[in-house]
Amino acid sequence: MNPINEDELESIDELTEQDDEEQVLSPSYTPFKSSILPVLIINKQLKIIYANESCQKMFSGFHGLTGNYFFDLFGRAFSIDDARMIRETIINGEHGFSWKGAALLKTRDTVTAQIKVYIFTLEMDISSHSDFVVMFDDFTEENKKLLRSVFVSLLEASKLKDNDTGKHIVRVNEYSRRLALELFKNGGETYRRIDADFIDNIAFLAAMHDVGKIGTPDDIINKKGPLNDFEWSVMRDHTKNGAYLLSTYPNPMAKEIALSHHEKWDGSGYPFQLEGEMIPLAARIVTIADVYDALRMERCYKPAMNHDISVEKILEQSGTHFDPSLIEVFKTITDVFESIYDEHSD
Repeated sequence: MNPINEDELESIDELTEQDDEEQVLSPSYTPFKSSILPVLIINKQLKIIYANESCQKMFSGFHGLTGNYFFDLFGRAFSIDDARMIRETIINGEHGFSWKGAALLKTRDTVTAQIKVYIFTLEMDISSHSDFVVMFDDFTEENKKLLRSVFVSLLEASKLKDNDTGKHIVRVNEYSRRLALELFKNGGETYRRIDADFIDNIAFLAAMHDVGKIGTPDDIINKKGPLNDFEWSVMRDHTKNGAYLLSTYPNPMAKEIALSHHEKWDGSGYPFQLEGEMIPLAARIVTIADVYDALRMERCYKPAMNHDISVEKILEQSGTHFDPSLIEVFKTITDVFESIYDEHSD
C-alpha cells in the first residue's frame, strides 16, 4: 500500500475543509458507545464528531480524535486511490454511500496495525444521511500468527538437527529484543531507524539466525573437537542456506540476520567479509546476542563460561568482532543479559 504524499494530502484537505461547523450527534450513534469494535462518526466534511471508547483505546497514541479531520489523522494509512474513493463515497454517494478497504497505521512508538475499514451511513435511510460510521477491525495479530506459524515450523525442524542448544534461541530472541529496545530509548538520531516494528520483528526473527543448519550434515554439527578446513567451509554455508530459506519472509530482516550474523565489524567474518555499517544493523545486534549465549553454554566441544568472563571476552572484541557503538550500549545492560540467561536456563 503506497502512502499519500504531502501534496496529495493537501489536495484532500482543500476538499474536506468546506465546513468547520460542529454538528450535534444523532441519537442513532448510541449503539456504538459500548461496541467492542472501534468506531468513529464523521460528518460529510470528513470531520470526526465522535469516537467511542474502543476507538479511543485503539488510537491512544493520537493526540485527540474528536474535532480533527479524518484525513489529517489517518491520511497516510491509505493509498491515494483509496483516499479519493472514501471522499467520493461520502460526498457523492458512490456505492450506496458505503466503502470497505484496508489501512496500515504506523507510528514510531507502535507496531504497524493492519486494519480493515468499513464506512457506511449512520442513518438507515440514506436519502436523509448526514453522518457516517467508520468502523475498524484490527487483524494484525491474526495475520502475524498465520505468517509466523509457517516459519516456526521451519525453526522447529532446524532444532532437530542441533539438539544441544536447549533454550538458546529463546534467549537470543530476548537478548536481541532488549538490546534493540535500549537503542530505541537512548540511541538518539543514530538509531532513529529502530522503531516498534524493528523491536517486534527482531524479537521473533533473531531465533532464525541458524535456521540454515537444517542443510548442514549431522556429523559436522555435532562433531566433538575442531572442524577441518572442508568441514568448516560446509558449516559456513549455513548462513547462505538460511538466507535462501527465509527469502520468502516479507520483512528483509529475516534474510539479513541469517546471512550476516557471522560477519565481523573489521571485515574478517563470513560469508562475504562485510565490514562496519555494511553489515545490517539487525545482524550486528544478533551477533552480540548469539556470541554471549554461546560463551555461556556448555557444548560438546567447549565448557561453559560464567557471565563475567563472557562479558569480558565480548568487550575485548569491540571494534574487531562487534560494532563498538552497540558494545557501549551492551555494557549498560549486561545485568539484563545475565537475568535473561538465568530465567531461561536449560
